[in-house]
Order: sequence, then C-alpha cells, then structure tokens
Amino acid sequence: MTIDPAALVARPPIVSRQSVTQRDVMLYALGVGSDDLSFVYEENLQMLPTMATTLAYPGFVWKDFDLGADWKKVLHGETSIELHRTLPVEGELVGETTFGPFFDKGADKGTVAYQKREIRTADGELVATVRNSSFLRGDGGQGGSSEPQPKPRPIPDRAPDEVVTLTTSENQALIYRLSGDYNPLHIDPAVAQAGGFDRPILHGLATFGVAGRAVLAALCDNDAARVKRLDVRFASPVFPGETIRTEIWRESEGRAAYRSSVVERDLVVLNNGYVEYI
Repeated sequence: MTIDPAALVARPPIVSRQSVTQRDVMLYALGVGSDDLSFVYEENLQMLPTMATTLAYPGFVWKDFDLGADWKKVLHGETSIELHRTLPVEGELVGETTFGPFFDKGADKGTVAYQKREIRTADGELVATVRNSSFLRGDGGQGGSSEPQPKPRPIPDRAPDEVVTLTTSENQALIYRLSGDYNPLHIDPAVAQAGGFDRPILHGLATFGVAGRAVLAALCDNDAARVKRLDVRFASPVFPGETIRTEIWRESEGRAAYRSSVVERDLVVLNNGYVEYI
C-alpha cells in the first residue's frame, strides 16, 4: 500500500475536537520544559504559543487514518503557526485538517507532504492556522506537484542578537506525548530502531516548543499574546536530556529569525526559523 497524492488532496477535512482545560495548558508547558509560573500555575495562566500545534489535534494521521503511508518512516519536516487571537486556556475547539501539496522526490527518496489545520472556537471564530510538512521516506515515486517546493527563509550571516540556552530532561518525550502525539517513535525502542534511530527521539514539536520558549522570553518578555507567527524547519532530531541553544536575529520591527542547536553535539536541529510579534 502507498499514498495517492491526488486522492489525499481531494479528501474531505479530518475534523477533530478538543475541550481545552487549564490542566492541558499546564501539562503542555511541562512537556516542553517550562517551570515559569505564567504557564504552569492557574493564577493568570497563559498558553505557550507553540501549544497551537497540539490544539484540536487529529492524532498521528499517517498511522491513525487509512492514508497509505509507511508511517514508521515518516519524519516531521516543517511547522508554521499563525495566531489570529489570544489562545484560550479553556474552551471547545474544532480543527479541520486538509492535505496538499505533495512534492515527490523520487521512488528511492520519498515525498514531502503538506497539511493544514484550521482551529476554530465552537462558534466558528478562527483561533490559529497550523501548517506542517512531513517527509514520507518510504513513499516516493507516487506523483505530486510540478511546482518547486517552497524555499526556506534564510538565516542572517552575522552574529545573533540573542542566545538562549535551555535544557531538556531524560523523560521529556514521556511527558510531551501526553499532550496528544502518541507516535511510538518517541517511546518504543523497537519502533525507533525500525525508523533508523539508536533510541527514541524527542518529538520535533517538543523541540519547537523549547525554541518557542526561548523566542518568547527574548523578544516578548514572556507575554504570549505578542506572538503572531512562528515558523521552523526541522533539521536533525534531539535526544531527551540534551541541551538546546537558540540563536535569535532581530531583522526589522516585529520580525526575527532564529535557529536552534544541540550543545552536546554542536548540531543544528531547527533551522530557518521565523517569528512575527508585536
């Protein structure tokens, strides 16, 4: 079985619903390593902007739905979140996930698949738009868009304006997965080895959450309502327990670039990051 890009583009949206609670908000913050009371204490609680990636989440779609992909060989490629209003710490949310475009790299190279999720309140107000790309390493040669894949945003060729270093814990993936991403790649050694890794890796979106904390602190004084957009490209996996260093470049009013590396291996793990804020 393999993917059919045309059929996936034409597929009706996957509808997912979530009743967000303050507990969800605090658990997510712990899952990305935060102990700031603004995000883990119900008094004046804020939702971290990167939690948008988990809201009304339909699950690991490549495994949980009949989409045809070899889910053990799927890697997260890119994420972009646009925040249209302050994220609610409680309430009913509805997500609609659609697919496309697809960019076929060849039978032995895989396919890049894009998905978009629009998240709304129960009365239809648009809260956030989340765009993801997935690298389907086992599903090349099935056709796709003839257009070129979008180019990543460049990182400035100069020293960063801000550097924020944050640690992860050995059990980080075990906590983060409780926010809804149950891909066994991040907990089951056998699945990790089948995917080509020595041991389970940290969720890419957990790494994104750590970088988001760094950006939020450096640019917005931890005021979550000031973040309007965050984009990133996933470059390499992080193993739980490693240290993440995020470099930030202020580019113009309300615009910045960022990149994250693992200190222990001096390896870029998030690249071509972009943020809009007020």
